[in-house]
Amino acid sequence: MLGDLIGHLEKEEHRILRDTVARFAKDKIAPIAAKIDEEDWLPEEIFKEMGQLGFTGIMIPEEYGGFGIDPLSAVIVLEEIAKQSASVALSLMVTSVLFGHNVAYWGQNEELKKKYLPRIASGEIIGAYALTEPDAGSDSVSIKTRAERKGDYFIVNGQKMFITNAPVADVFYVFVYTDPSKKKEGMSVLLIDRDMEGVTIAKKLEKMGMRGSPTGLIFFEDVKVPVSNIIGTEGMGYPQMLKSLEIERMVISAISTGVSLAALDWMVRYANERKQFGKPIGQFEMIMKKIADAGAQLDAVRTYLYTYAATYDEERDNRFESASVKFLASETAVKITLDAIQVLGGYGYTKEYPVERYMRDAKLLDIGSGTSEIMRFVAAKSLLKAGKII
Repeated sequence: MLGDLIGHLEKEEHRILRDTVARFAKDKIAPIAAKIDEEDWLPEEIFKEMGQLGFTGIMIPEEYGGFGIDPLSAVIVLEEIAKQSASVALSLMVTSVLFGHNVAYWGQNEELKKKYLPRIASGEIIGAYALTEPDAGSDSVSIKTRAERKGDYFIVNGQKMFITNAPVADVFYVFVYTDPSKKKEGMSVLLIDRDMEGVTIAKKLEKMGMRGSPTGLIFFEDVKVPVSNIIGTEGMGYPQMLKSLEIERMVISAISTGVSLAALDWMVRYANERKQFGKPIGQFEMIMKKIADAGAQLDAVRTYLYTYAATYDEERDNRFESASVKFLASETAVKITLDAIQVLGGYGYTKEYPVERYMRDAKLLDIGSGTSEIMRFVAAKSLLKAGKII
């Protein structure tokens, strides 16, 4: 049956984790999922509750209060939460993985890590990952935010756009150029607190989907950032970007599979219950084809994702796997959610059922973290670089 192969990749602790997260998501998130979407509301108290259970500590080392570095656990947590609310899962991924894990993995200042990571892991504060700019989306090397060193400080000027969690984040993982003349070798990362003078959160963007995971613009105007807030060393921003995007694309695929599972569940339930012409619509060939295709495609991509997460090695080049699983998972989510609307017919197009929300949320997943077009470019480039397949 669906997911049986995945069960062989999980250890007992993973199964316990899944059950715990699933219960929490059904009890705490499912009842307010429609409200989160309708009001574009991030329930910050949910993060504190997730912190008490350890969910906000995914991919953060235990010595900083985290769950530990286990990509498969991160995939399980995000998938289970995404079944109930993809927007909560997205904001969790950003604060815990894109901010928390990157600070833990790349940070060399122990004092800095102790300052932020325990509070991220506990859900006390929320982090954001600030890379994208108005003129630098897929072409991330073209960022224009600058950090000029003045003694013991950097003076930061620039802006970031489409930043998940920006309206609510307490601290930002910001990509800047400390030496633009060196191009990508001059890129660095700074941690910038929301309350530093010169930081402005310009606006909260109104989005079609992923409502409840707030997205905004950030302006930096002569922001004075201590040199000690650098992550890694000067000029190490580009390698950080590559590796962080690699991990992001793996774990965001779990949000895609979570949405897909929820949509397929509605397809199956509705097809069994809804009767037309004297029999359940699930007995009609075209409905059966949609359900069969959805099940097969989802099982294939989930097995790929879980195998990749279970065997992930942070020290190797995983760009092909991350890019390919990302576009496969996100495009599968878009297709399954659209098919779910079609199976439910007029009901699927109304807010009476959640499948229209699933579709709106799914569309972001094949745009954010690298569009499907860019993912195919990355995957093809990796294969071409290898020079041979067999």
